[in-house]
Amino acid sequence: MTDLQHVDILIIGAGPAGLAAAISAREDGIESLLVLERESQPGGILRQCIHNGFGLHRFKEELTGPEYAQRDIDRARELNIPIECGVTVLSVSPDRIVTCVSPTFGLRRIEAGAVILAMGCRERPRGALCTPGTRCAGIYSAGTAQRFVNLEGFMPGKRVVILGSGDIGLIMARRMTLQGAKVLACVEIMPFSSGLNRNIVQCLQDYDIPLLLSHTVTDIRGKERLESVTVSQVDQHRRPIPGTEQVFSCDTLLLSVGLIPENELSEGAGVQISPATSGAVVSDSFETSVPGVFACGNVLHVHDLVDHVSNESFRAGHAAAAFVRNRSSQPVPQAFIQVKDGAGVRGAVPQKIRPDPVSPVTIMFRPADVYRNATAVVACGDKELLRKKAMIFTPGEMVALDLKPELLRGMASTDTLTVRIE
Repeated sequence: MTDLQHVDILIIGAGPAGLAAAISAREDGIESLLVLERESQPGGILRQCIHNGFGLHRFKEELTGPEYAQRDIDRARELNIPIECGVTVLSVSPDRIVTCVSPTFGLRRIEAGAVILAMGCRERPRGALCTPGTRCAGIYSAGTAQRFVNLEGFMPGKRVVILGSGDIGLIMARRMTLQGAKVLACVEIMPFSSGLNRNIVQCLQDYDIPLLLSHTVTDIRGKERLESVTVSQVDQHRRPIPGTEQVFSCDTLLLSVGLIPENELSEGAGVQISPATSGAVVSDSFETSVPGVFACGNVLHVHDLVDHVSNESFRAGHAAAAFVRNRSSQPVPQAFIQVKDGAGVRGAVPQKIRPDPVSPVTIMFRPADVYRNATAVVACGDKELLRKKAMIFTPGEMVALDLKPELLRGMASTDTLTVRIE
């Protein structure tokens, strides 16, 4: 093993989060930085998302995933940001020493002034669902099927059932249809879809693909290859209702049953993990519980739009740059205003805010259910700081609440903000 390499900022992941964080840090004057990516090319999951709809918020135009990613890749090249692909990060220590391995450099250790975690998320597998049935071929996560079709040129099957109504599953319903497959149904255990409403319309309704809410797959049959799945209605406790079974003859089952932040490295570094988001607990500067380790993008909490990922990661890169410039050998522990989930709120981020912030603080969360003609409220005890009304809040679309600095001035570190829907 070679001697320690030193960089000011090391970023793990060259997807939209990592690229945005690197661009922001470089534009803030950080010369010594490095981006590590385990795939063969930068761009992350966007490389396989060839459909349009990206960039409407950030660029004010409709782009495909590769087009969106290329804009950040081009900007990173303009700024001479080093991106090393084909590198697997093995561990991150609490004192910010990163151990990684690659065919080019072998085993290395890199000491960083700050580390930005931008590893993204992964799909929940079949094993987490405990669905009975055989272990036959033809069962894929929706993202795996998307990679097969869009990058590898393989068709997973011809008669398809999709379990779960996450955005990737909805998009793959349309993609498989356009490639000549027959999508029989999209099955969702909840009484509402977990995807964006525009994807429900454009990917299911426009192609007459039925969305079966409050249903789930209760049996999988097939010896070598999948032959059929049984779909049953569920009650309010998500338990199958006897007598409601439907059998779909199919050769492919795609799973779109949720995304999980890729947090093995975070946990290894000693980062505190939120049970609500399955990502790191962070402050309004996106710093985790480990000083100098920051998190942004889908490794922090699963986003609905890549535009939000980029905006959040720009702020994380800026904060990491400030940390490197201002760090001392003995960091002073800082007390924070705590942010708590109230009624109807799931996974508010950030979970803590510095007293007297100098810039606006954005709190983002997913509603726990569908709420119509409702109001999102941020309150400190009996004092309301912000109210945001909407015709509908749904779990498929994140809610962003922007708190101006003056709303938080004078608050003590012993105070607690509660975010709720009423």
